[in-house]
Amino acid sequence: MRDTRPLAVALMGPTASGKTALAVDWCQRLDTEVISVDSALVYRGLDIGSAKPDAATLARAPHHLVDVRDPHEVFSAADFAREALPPMQALADRGRVPLLVGGTGLYFSALLHGLSELPEADPGIRAGIIAEAAEQGWPALHAQMAASDPAAGVRIKPGDSQRITRALEVWRLTGRPISDWQQAGERRRFPFRVLRLVLAPADRTVLHARIEQRFDQMLGQGFLDEVRRLRADPRLHPDLPSMRAVGYRQAWAYLEGRIDAPTFREQAIAATRQLAKRQLTWLRARTEALWVDPQAERALADQRLAAFLARPAGR
Repeated sequence: MRDTRPLAVALMGPTASGKTALAVDWCQRLDTEVISVDSALVYRGLDIGSAKPDAATLARAPHHLVDVRDPHEVFSAADFAREALPPMQALADRGRVPLLVGGTGLYFSALLHGLSELPEADPGIRAGIIAEAAEQGWPALHAQMAASDPAAGVRIKPGDSQRITRALEVWRLTGRPISDWQQAGERRRFPFRVLRLVLAPADRTVLHARIEQRFDQMLGQGFLDEVRRLRADPRLHPDLPSMRAVGYRQAWAYLEGRIDAPTFREQAIAATRQLAKRQLTWLRARTEALWVDPQAERALADQRLAAFLARPAGR
């Protein structure tokens, strides 16, 4: 049976690997648009520290799912999967090939492979959980979650307030652990044929140097002033998903006086390197993806893209 699904390209990679530059080039070449797969870019006001494309870049390569939430709001992987498909389908209807570009593995997994059909959020239960955490602390809530769902207790870290909240919410709503819901969920077939490319320097020291250089550029562009503006919003606090983004958490601690300037810079760069390491670990499990060094193998990426676009349906 011929596979007649429309085409899409997933350009994945760790932070600071050069994905945006390649995406802009391909976007213009294909006369298409980008679907951002980045958990920080969804938030308004997180501009410098998230390396959000500037207005000139967005004019050359329109991006979807950028600036779609205020930073006090939560944007889940399920939200991403639900909101990414309509612009993809609209592009396909116009004969365009959507470019999925980013480094948030959970978002890619949710979109390409689907998530289990978990119950809808309950604001009342969620508010109660957050109030309990304010009194008892998140480690106590983590222990409570682990007692009802040992698998989640191993998988979810004691400081991951967002996932702890969701797991407890599901348990209190349904009496079933969230792990059971996730295992029972049926995976749907993704409605696009996808070329998966990983953009990553073969030499890890190159990536580390890029991370350090980019962070110093962010400081020069006014990153700390950006965080000062965010901290002035009474709705924001360090435990929100937006404020847990790398760089922002460390900047918040510095502006509170808990660390000095050299320690802030050192910790922010180290956290970004750790993020890149986690991203690379996730990407190595994507055995169907082609890995490309952005400096040495750029021509290979272009060749693979051309071959994918020329491939007949069903191949």
